[in-house]
Amino acid sequence: MSPPIISVKNIGKKYKLGATLGGRNYKTLRDVLTQVAFGPFQKLSAVFRKEPFIGDSHSSINNPIIKSPNNSEEFWALKNISFDVKQGEVVGIIGRNGAGKSTLLKILSQITEPTEGEIRVNGRVASLLEVGTGFHPELSGRENVYMNGAILGMTKAEIKSKFDEIVSFAEVEKFIDTPVKRYSSGMQVRLAFAVAAHLEPEILVVDEVLAVGDIEFQKKCIGQMNEVTKQGRTVLFVSHNMGMISKLCEKGILLENGKISKIGEIGSVVTEYLSMPAESGDVDLTSVAHRSGNGTARFTRVVTKNRNGKIQDTFTIGDDIIFDFYISGGNLIKSGKMSLQIVSTLGVSVYHLVGQDADFELTGMQKEAVIRVILKQQKLYPGDYQVSLWLADRVYKAMDRIADAFSFSVVEGGTLVTRKLDRNSAVVHEIPEWSILG
Repeated sequence: MSPPIISVKNIGKKYKLGATLGGRNYKTLRDVLTQVAFGPFQKLSAVFRKEPFIGDSHSSINNPIIKSPNNSEEFWALKNISFDVKQGEVVGIIGRNGAGKSTLLKILSQITEPTEGEIRVNGRVASLLEVGTGFHPELSGRENVYMNGAILGMTKAEIKSKFDEIVSFAEVEKFIDTPVKRYSSGMQVRLAFAVAAHLEPEILVVDEVLAVGDIEFQKKCIGQMNEVTKQGRTVLFVSHNMGMISKLCEKGILLENGKISKIGEIGSVVTEYLSMPAESGDVDLTSVAHRSGNGTARFTRVVTKNRNGKIQDTFTIGDDIIFDFYISGGNLIKSGKMSLQIVSTLGVSVYHLVGQDADFELTGMQKEAVIRVILKQQKLYPGDYQVSLWLADRVYKAMDRIADAFSFSVVEGGTLVTRKLDRNSAVVHEIPEWSILG
């Protein structure tokens, strides 16, 4: 029997929480290489300065926090994680926000080291963990493709042989010689995925970042990942979209509070995930890892309530759902747009709620603002639902975009039903007019 391509033995990751919580103060390999290459007159000591690393910083909500001798707070984002992945396997890693998924992927991608334990990776890894991963904003798309290929250990000739295919897949032909800083988030993620998927890594690691792309591009990505696996390469995939996970993956790993809750056949792991209780109804968004946009204004918190103002994340059919979105930097928005998309755990988009449909624009707000959206008498079947958020300026340039920012649940019962509703038989419950015309 051939050895596993990835072997993880009792790894754990401990973070220190301090004044830099929520910031990105760590140095990745790509950061070091690009800073050395494009800032030769800076002191190299600054590049290699040791700074605290914050990965899934919001994991501290659920994971145990301890005090270190110098009185700083510490918590274990991952603890006692062990598993093997065989060559050619497609593994889905799932769990609630803060479960430790992104931290695990950073370790598997060799971006950061575990605090304890051992990991062995027998192959070249290409990772796509955030929009524009590894891109230098001042360089063109063409230059970034060659730089990323070099980081992966490919020769210039190898990169050149794949270049046209990468650009065509990413659909950025007209902009390939434009600096990446002028790309939209969608263009960045298309090019980043194309680079990661076409430069022939033995292991492809993909986080929720694909949610930034449009539906058609997501379909292309799934097709490309299927092609990758047919070639015997390995894929590790994180998503809250259970339909995509179930279709693409054969094996699943469920994380809960930094530990493995279940590992095995993907169907049983997804079932276990769907049976987990929903979150509290008051969600901190300041440290969400999967977001894009220019950051002019940002979502910081969301609270879900019933019609009486009670904070909750579980509703019955017919309940009003009140969403209170807290936004930082509201005073910088002159005339903004906002929308939210509600998706079932099987990947079906149920609602796309756009402020413009109600002639609503974001204007005249305080620095710390609250936007209330009321979904009256919602008619969702029993199930769990993920909500993605979008905030943009008047010309539709994204200020903040968060895929699967939070979730809520609908359970059996309510004011609009007279029978038991199977959670898998439909998405929306409706009672039309019935009559016999002859």
